[in-house]
Amino acid sequence: MNPQDHGHQHPIGRRLFVQSLAAATGCAAIATGSRAANEQSRPIRIVLRSSWQTVNIGDIAHTPGVLALLEKYLPDVEVRLWPSSVGDGVEEILRKRFPKVAIVRGEDEIAKAMNECDFLLHGSGPMLVAAKDIERWRNETGKPYGVFGITVASIYDQVRTLLSDARFVYFRDSVSLELAKTSGVTCPIMAMGPDGAFAVDLRDDDSADAFLKAYDLTPGQFLCCIPRLRYTPYWKIKNQAFNQERHDRNEAMKEHDHAPLRAAIEAVTNEGNYKVLICPEDRSQMVIGKEMLYDPLPEKTKQRVVWREDYWLTDHALSTYTRSAGLFGLEMHSPIMCIGNGVPAIVCRFEEQTSKGFMWRDIGLGDWLFDMDREEEIERIVPTVLSLINDPKAAQEKVQSAAAKVKSLQQMMTSELSRQLQDI
Repeated sequence: MNPQDHGHQHPIGRRLFVQSLAAATGCAAIATGSRAANEQSRPIRIVLRSSWQTVNIGDIAHTPGVLALLEKYLPDVEVRLWPSSVGDGVEEILRKRFPKVAIVRGEDEIAKAMNECDFLLHGSGPMLVAAKDIERWRNETGKPYGVFGITVASIYDQVRTLLSDARFVYFRDSVSLELAKTSGVTCPIMAMGPDGAFAVDLRDDDSADAFLKAYDLTPGQFLCCIPRLRYTPYWKIKNQAFNQERHDRNEAMKEHDHAPLRAAIEAVTNEGNYKVLICPEDRSQMVIGKEMLYDPLPEKTKQRVVWREDYWLTDHALSTYTRSAGLFGLEMHSPIMCIGNGVPAIVCRFEEQTSKGFMWRDIGLGDWLFDMDREEEIERIVPTVLSLINDPKAAQEKVQSAAAKVKSLQQMMTSELSRQLQDI
């Protein structure tokens, strides 16, 4: 459903009507709704609270995905980004793709945005990441806010109150939605709503083409594979204290979790002319990919496998994914970006991850979701990976069906946002 077809007058149209009426009558200000015409003459302003970190291309992708949705469905709304982190080249990517979006930084600019913006939208994430800032917005401005595409693993008093007071809350997986309902969250509009990363459309085609040429990868003739430990070793890639318990768990499970991926890599490279690219989603995974996937492979298999030794940003990664025949591995957001851009993607998850993986079932991709803690599911990984290259037509049909479901949910979310903005 397009926001303009929601059954309510579009807010931008209402403002243009007021401007036209004011011009025709020579009036300086004509009151309409809750704001005067001189206020109506400016665009409605949204502040997007997002951009949580830059060490993971998936976390980077949340923001440009939501910005792309706002650009598509609410093109006349002014959007300002209030980020946690846009370093490491991410700000440049965002400015290039979204030159009209102002990036809010520093207390003065934050205070100005809180004063001038009409609505706060909390972007996708593994939780209500910016709960403290949402609370500040609510307490200091009294203006409305909403939430797009989050997961919740637990709901404590502060989060329950903030979610209940939101105009809408969309959860990116049905497990989170059910938890909210049974935990006393009373927001009037709660539903499934996709992770913002499904909508990301960043590209760096030149870098992708140069990489493929340098490593003799033919478009459509390779699969991507992403490793992952049970817990991201942030102590290696961020200023975070070493966690012995998590390290021990990683060491205990890394062979168990990566052996099925190695088996799939060997199977793929034995099929015709296909190769495999081992690549990262976060800054820790180049080392993991070499240790757990590439190094243990037979020498014959290594000849058809490329190990990417450098981290990359979302635009370069996505341009590479779209040149592949598909993706499989232990991460979530590269698969999300793939499905949103027409590329088959298989997700392997485990208990240490949040419930976000279950979104694959919610969008009709349950056959491509594997629980690494269930041996009977692990056995099906290799044949399922092979199906991506042996029956690409069927794989593409699954992708298109899932993408259509995601798009309908995206339209629902943006339509509801549009409806809320009409009352401002």
